[in-house]
Amino acid sequence: MSILGSNGIDFDISVPVAIVGAGAAGLVAALSLADAGIAPMVLERDKIPRGSTGLSSGMIPACGTRIQAKQGVDDSVETLTSDIVEKARGEVDLKLVAAICRASGPTIDWLVETHGIDLSLVDGFLYPGHSRLRMHAPPSRQGLDLIGNLTVAAEKVSIDILTEAYVKDLFLDGCQISGLKLERPDGLSETVGCDALILACNGYGGNPEMVLRYIPGMADAMYFGHPGNQGDAVNWGIELGAGTRDLGSFQGHGSVAHPHGILITWVLLTEGGILVNANGRRFTNEHEGYSEQAKRVLAQVDGLAWDIYDHRLHLLGLGFGEYREANKLGAVKSASTIEGLADILGLPANELTATVNECAELSKGKIADPFKRNFTTKPNLTPPYYGIQVTGSLFHTQGGLIVNEHAYVLQKDGAPFPNLLASGGAAAGISGPADWGYLSGNGLLSAISLGRIAGLASADLVHKN
Repeated sequence: MSILGSNGIDFDISVPVAIVGAGAAGLVAALSLADAGIAPMVLERDKIPRGSTGLSSGMIPACGTRIQAKQGVDDSVETLTSDIVEKARGEVDLKLVAAICRASGPTIDWLVETHGIDLSLVDGFLYPGHSRLRMHAPPSRQGLDLIGNLTVAAEKVSIDILTEAYVKDLFLDGCQISGLKLERPDGLSETVGCDALILACNGYGGNPEMVLRYIPGMADAMYFGHPGNQGDAVNWGIELGAGTRDLGSFQGHGSVAHPHGILITWVLLTEGGILVNANGRRFTNEHEGYSEQAKRVLAQVDGLAWDIYDHRLHLLGLGFGEYREANKLGAVKSASTIEGLADILGLPANELTATVNECAELSKGKIADPFKRNFTTKPNLTPPYYGIQVTGSLFHTQGGLIVNEHAYVLQKDGAPFPNLLASGGAAAGISGPADWGYLSGNGLLSAISLGRIAGLASADLVHKN
């Protein structure tokens, strides 16, 4: 991977806009360009577009959508912005957050109404940090369906998606990107000239050396993201002299079924479940974000913990495809008594029973939880009881190239590159400098909104030229 001079290069083909990455960010950018009458080329290293989007729950937070309005949800750009900023403790680019939030609602409406993307509002509960019902997701609540629908939409408008095309080098003319070089699985290479380049490839979570360098505390954690997230965009940017921000920021998750490797929705815990360690005792506030829980779980004996919940929450979990898969594979255990469940899970029965009894007392509001969770808003756990052995994991990184509110990559001095844009995991996100700043859905919110912004901005650039 390198940045090459373009003097004397005769590109094999030329396109108005090249997009690196066929995840949600890249495909939304491509659809935006197609609607503007511009034919982009999307370059994807895998055989089938999947990326981090395919591994997600497919839930996109957005405000002021027509879907929300139909269900009587009163949301606004200001409210979503406030929730994001509060979760990140104010350590975010306020202009970028506002731009992403402004774009979120119109982008969802456009995807649904113009391109037939099947999205509905996830109701019945709020994810930690969200003050409104605003998660828009496929009926299955799976990212595979989201990326599948976006791919079908791209095919319908004849967008060129070149798969098994690994972009290795970028060509630079002054401070302007003039093209790229890609490599095929058989070792053959091609060069593509472009008027604008959108980096929509993800972060560096799949690169152990970069993880060790930037987030050493997660170097030994299970990586639950896409293996193609090798940090290409960040490394190109650094070589180009682009600014970077929050490279130590990431999204973790404290509830991945072990050893099955299946994401278990955090809703089980926010809606009344508890998280215990090998001693059968709680060790965290389960109502805080799932990202910061990864390190807390990994700090327990053998990096393991157990989700403990009841039949009411089991039924809620069955609304999620991953949970159904975990249940099918035997990760979900159940018993008519806490003592019986403890025996199945290999936990000390007296300690787990004491923990559940303490939670019942906390629900009366007469004593305070040492972890500052409010137990008075959810029902007590009742038999039959359920449990899943889980571990913490690294999902994807949140830092990256600094972009402005128009998705243009900025140089170290703050000036934008004339034709280089970034979205999704390639761009520095809106989650602040650490794991605790991640608000549920921030990754897909950035991917979808910045993808739309980048697509429209690059269309304007091409039309002006």
